[in-house]
Parts: sequence; C-alpha cells; structure tokens
Amino acid sequence: MGRIAGVTPAETRARLLRAAADVFAERGYDGTRVVDIAAAAGVSNGALYSHFASKAELLVAALRAHGRRVLADLLAADPGRPVTDLLLQVGRWLPHRPDARGYLAVEALIAARRDRDVAGPMRDYMGERADWLAGLVRAGQAEGDLDPAVSPGALAHFCLLLAMGSTLLTADLHPVDDGEWAALLDRLVRALAPERTG
Repeated sequence: MGRIAGVTPAETRARLLRAAADVFAERGYDGTRVVDIAAAAGVSNGALYSHFASKAELLVAALRAHGRRVLADLLAADPGRPVTDLLLQVGRWLPHRPDARGYLAVEALIAARRDRDVAGPMRDYMGERADWLAGLVRAGQAEGDLDPAVSPGALAHFCLLLAMGSTLLTADLHPVDDGEWAALLDRLVRALAPERTG
C-alpha cells in the first residue's frame, strides 16, 4: 500500500485530508493514529508523511480543507445579501448541525488545549476565521445594516462561540423550539442594527 498507480500527489493529498477529517471527527485527535488515516486513505504511512510532517499538521490541514463553511457558502451564493440576513439564516441552523465537519472543529480545539503542536496552528486558524467574520461585520456596518459602534472583533468572537457551542450542545442533549430560537435571533440582530433617528 504505497503510492497508488495513476494517482497524482495532489489527489493523494486530497484523499488523506478527506480520510483525516472523517477519522478525526469520529475518533477524536487522541483516539486517532496516523496508521488509521493512511489505511482509510488507502496509502502507506510513508506516503502520508511525504505530505504531512505530523498528526497535528494533518489535523489542522483537514480542518482547513473540510471544516464547515456554511456562512462562506451562503455569501458566495448571494454576495449582495445583507450580512444580517446571512447571520440569521446560519443562526437558525445552529441547533441542527450534528454533522461530522462540525465535530472536526471541536476535536481540533480540544486537541489544541492538550497539545502544543496543535495549539499554534489552531490559534492561527481561529484567528483567520475571526478576522474573516470581523470583516463581514465591517462590511455590514458600511452598508448600514449593523451599528458602527459594535466591535467587529467582539461580534466575530460571539459568533464563533455560538457556532462551537452549538456543535457540543446538540438537540438530543437540550432541544430548543425552532420558533422561540428564531424569535430570539431576530431580537438579537435588531439590537445590532444602527439607531434610527427622526
């Protein structure tokens, strides 16, 4: 099980990232061995190490490649849509997101608390996500959808906390009524709107 005939290095890397995302999400960082990922991808350990120097590097690379991007996908599909509408739509989905890609981010965050090799890349990754969200907030402020007095960094942090928390507190552990949740989100977003004068 070495290099697969007819498969390019880029295809091998993609297979490894997909396998890593699946195995890490299912077994967690500590419960996953490099050999498990190589086997799931159908390659040798040597092939894996020719693409990734460590299990920690592979974890963060898998998260970058296969982590959830709901807000980014919605924005790409409708770039002119107000940021507040995008935030509301994603927020309504939060109680209903038990897919493996959401768990991958949680596993990476847990691993970062225990493993310094994971902590540095995860700090970079979360910083990039927070910066991207803060940029969306600034765009919403420029469009007049969000109050310019709101801190883009603080709102980005709040959104990240909600997203990570919703992955852990699933509907089977603590259900919430969809209508009540939507009403709460509407109130929160209205509170973030600029004050209207006159």
